[in-house]
Amino acid sequence: MSHLLHCQKLELDHARALHASFYNDPIWLAHEQQQVFARSWQLVAHTGDLAAAGDHVATDVAGKPVLIVRQADNSLKAFYNVCRHRAGPIATCNGRGAKALHCAYHGWTYTLAGQLRSAPEMQGACDFDVTQIQLPEIAVREWQGLVFVALAADAPAFDEMFAGIVERIKPIDISALRFHSRVHYDIDCNWKVYIDNFLEGYHLPHVHPGLSKVLDYRSYDTELHRWYSLQHSPIRNNDGIYGDGNAWYYFVYPNIMLNIVPGRMQTNRILPLGYNRCRIEFDYYYSDDPAVHARIQNEQSFSDEIQQEDIDICLAVQRGLQSGSYEAGRLCPKRESGVWHFQNLLRDAYRQAIPVQQ
Repeated sequence: MSHLLHCQKLELDHARALHASFYNDPIWLAHEQQQVFARSWQLVAHTGDLAAAGDHVATDVAGKPVLIVRQADNSLKAFYNVCRHRAGPIATCNGRGAKALHCAYHGWTYTLAGQLRSAPEMQGACDFDVTQIQLPEIAVREWQGLVFVALAADAPAFDEMFAGIVERIKPIDISALRFHSRVHYDIDCNWKVYIDNFLEGYHLPHVHPGLSKVLDYRSYDTELHRWYSLQHSPIRNNDGIYGDGNAWYYFVYPNIMLNIVPGRMQTNRILPLGYNRCRIEFDYYYSDDPAVHARIQNEQSFSDEIQQEDIDICLAVQRGLQSGSYEAGRLCPKRESGVWHFQNLLRDAYRQAIPVQQ
């Protein structure tokens, strides 16, 4: 496997895509959970899920159970959702207004801050002191109404991850948008296939005829930053779908997408369900502008159409990657710089998993 990583990063005008093995060999998903997902900031909730003290969200990050809890002082804390007794779940679902956290297995009770408060029938345990037992904390941050956690201490600095996004999209204020709805799709392809597809407009004229009429392909461009890329296009001929302005398609490494148009943001989380299967979660956020709300039905129908087109092509690409006939094709320097950027970040992570023999 290490020979696949032996090649150094190529400049964009010489770049090739990842080898098919990274999409087909189950061993890479284990490396990705440890080196990619656990060592990055992961989107886990929106602030509406955690509006008041005791509100909590139970989720998985990099295959690990995680619990996020709103504190009485309005701060957030995140923990592994694992009781310190015998690893039972402290919460089995999201909840509102809890006064304490109760393990569902044996009833051990923790404060909202993760300090053990009581442990039933443990009086006979020698040297057992509830004050010495605390849930290990995980880093958690709020940004523009979204909540993120990072499992590893060496995850990139949060502020660096999102630097410049708010300023770039002005006058749009995504913090003022309100959660509307969620849909998800489970797709039989590797999670990276879906992201590769998102990261380039090269396929727009061929896969998305409707979207190509709305976006100006000649002006469509891609900007690369340290931890994210931006695809941008003016909006045109949209027949009341998006409104006037610009479309901003942000990808934040390794699996977060922020699709922003005037009055609306759509967040996507790309979650591996296996080495050849993934889940795409779409959360829709809208402004309070009545004109925007009048477009919601048309906009979501249009989004569903685009999504089905993406699903169909991603399934076909996965079959191609599994055919045994494909290795690593050349990238288009003009249109696939976002793919090159993402795959180079992955190459760095893979080298951490399996050091290359020099």
